[in-house]
Amino acid sequence: MNRITRTFRQQGTARALTPSRLAGAVAFALNFPAQGIAALAELPRIDVISGGEEAIAKQPGSISIVNKEQLERIQPLSTEDALRKLPGVYIKGEEETGIVANIGIRGLSAADYKSLILEDGVPIAPGLFVGNGRYYNPRIQRMDEIEVLKGAAALRYGPNTIGGVINYKTKDPIDGFSVSGRAGTHNYREATIEAGGSTPSGEARAGLFYTRASSDGFQDKGFDMQDFMLKAGMALGDDQWLGAKFTYYENDANISYRGLFLGEYNAGAEYNPAPDDYFLTERKSLDINHMWEIRPGMSLNTVVYWSEMTRDYWRFAVDNAASTAAGSWVYTNVVNGNNRAFDRIGLDSRLTVANTLFGVSGEAEIGVRVMQEEMVDQGIAATRTNPRTGTITTDRIDSATSYALFAQNRFDVTDRLSITPGLRIESYKQEREDLKNSANNGDSSNTEYLPGIGATYKLNPAAQLYGSVYKAFSPPLNSQSIVTGLDQQLDAEHSINVEFGVRGGSGAMRYEFTAFQMDFDNQITPAISGGLANANAGSTLHRGLEGALGYRWDNGFSMDGNLTWIPVSEYREDRGGGINDGNRLPYSPELLANLSLGYASGPVNAALSWNYVDEQFGSGENTTPVTGSGNAVWSGLIPSYYTVDLTGSYDVNKQLKLFGAIKNLTDERYIASLRQGIYAGPERAFEVGAKYTF
Repeated sequence: MNRITRTFRQQGTARALTPSRLAGAVAFALNFPAQGIAALAELPRIDVISGGEEAIAKQPGSISIVNKEQLERIQPLSTEDALRKLPGVYIKGEEETGIVANIGIRGLSAADYKSLILEDGVPIAPGLFVGNGRYYNPRIQRMDEIEVLKGAAALRYGPNTIGGVINYKTKDPIDGFSVSGRAGTHNYREATIEAGGSTPSGEARAGLFYTRASSDGFQDKGFDMQDFMLKAGMALGDDQWLGAKFTYYENDANISYRGLFLGEYNAGAEYNPAPDDYFLTERKSLDINHMWEIRPGMSLNTVVYWSEMTRDYWRFAVDNAASTAAGSWVYTNVVNGNNRAFDRIGLDSRLTVANTLFGVSGEAEIGVRVMQEEMVDQGIAATRTNPRTGTITTDRIDSATSYALFAQNRFDVTDRLSITPGLRIESYKQEREDLKNSANNGDSSNTEYLPGIGATYKLNPAAQLYGSVYKAFSPPLNSQSIVTGLDQQLDAEHSINVEFGVRGGSGAMRYEFTAFQMDFDNQITPAISGGLANANAGSTLHRGLEGALGYRWDNGFSMDGNLTWIPVSEYREDRGGGINDGNRLPYSPELLANLSLGYASGPVNAALSWNYVDEQFGSGENTTPVTGSGNAVWSGLIPSYYTVDLTGSYDVNKQLKLFGAIKNLTDERYIASLRQGIYAGPERAFEVGAKYTF
């Protein structure tokens, strides 16, 4: 019996839910009843990992998890805040609330998008095949746990799994009502409401989560955001369960690609270098999950998902010569709108079967995914007088249809040894329609075969060895595969990923150490010959070590630390005929380190956390001084830096929790990244808040 089945059956004998019962369940939920149930049932969903340490032990690859308790301790303002604490993960910060995700894993540049991000097993990047910009980053306030999967089990998902898979797991509805608020530096204000209920039998649950947050922002990069999630689920007879989740997100952010000039940064400037630029996003999504326990040892999980998102980016043009002469941006009255609308619909279904093959017991998983994506891309010429409307200069529709089939079988050869071979097949067709010039219309198609194999071996009760070899891929986008109506005949970008590690624990200690290599080739570069604009000609190599160690003392103190060392993250071939051959990739620090000292006893929970980021280059040319002018992407060596955070909470009683934080305790001034100018890291900030549960 799996986890989901077990939690539902703890509520008693399941009965079919009639329309009248459903109406009663909804009414019950909306009234936020105080009556609880013995154990809350989890709603059905497709999990990357589920089942605690037992499930982790079955994965032939490195796994990192940020659980609910850890999230409460570090008090993150964004998902990026939580991810930067994990081994192998680097966040290229551009603003403190993580509106746009810039995540690098294991030496892959944080400026590229080569890792798959999911929410409850469903892709959240607006367009995986048509336009893989991470214009949407879900709010941390509705998350219960974050999983990062970096081994061969990543074959179960796709595309863009070269760096691995990140899965955000949302909260399930509560029984009752809670309200929380937080305020902080730069006029940060946040309010969250959680409310829900269950039927007396526990056969149905419903709940809502709503967060409203706003801030003037560090360097006056303000935002105004609201996030809404509605979740519900019910039992359908004795062996089937249905769940649904609807989300709505809206954010108006005063952010831009432009940063400070070097002189401004050195002078300690803290103003917004692009005060009139705005990044406006709106997103709606619907997931419907169905779980069917066909028989003991056989279950079918299916999710149908839909999302719709708009991203309007309004940027004022600059006078490049005047800006360079002045040492700061000089803006004109021209406004450029880069506006995109995304639609996605998909189905992901997975059959899990306990079996005996060739006399060896094990478990098979077979999955299929069908997905349709579309992106409407418009360029708009506007003016300062009318900055949100104007003449359409670019108008095209990019679409993609993709199919995926996946199968793996874990062979439990002995009580200690398990071997898991697998194969994923991804087939996709991309199309481009230019509404202003039909000569640019075209299509392209491709099929990728992605094998992999992994193994685990229980060395002793305190140590498990694991290893895997698998092929990962990242597809070209429509803009790369179709140029002026011509199919560029591109294959996907490939990576052969290898890792070996050991994990385990004894008593109060937990640990994991991993060695890895990613041989990333077939990368898309400008074509040198052949009459095409793009070609599969680039390659990079990534090698490194990850280590994590945690210890809990009986007196309430704890220590958690991790270290990532990536001595090799370099170009072997590159755009423009190999001018960067041997250089290090941008936004790929050689060393990352985290250390947290915690204390939890009775009503008190506190942590002192230290995060270190080694020096890194802002471009593949590996130039040393930070330089740049005009609209070009700035380059140079970004110095190393560290930040220290102090967080704490106090449970006044069962209903009331108080919490507070000091972020960047030492007020470290550092360069977070380079775009068209310098992005300074956020200064020291204070936060206080409270949560009350009725």
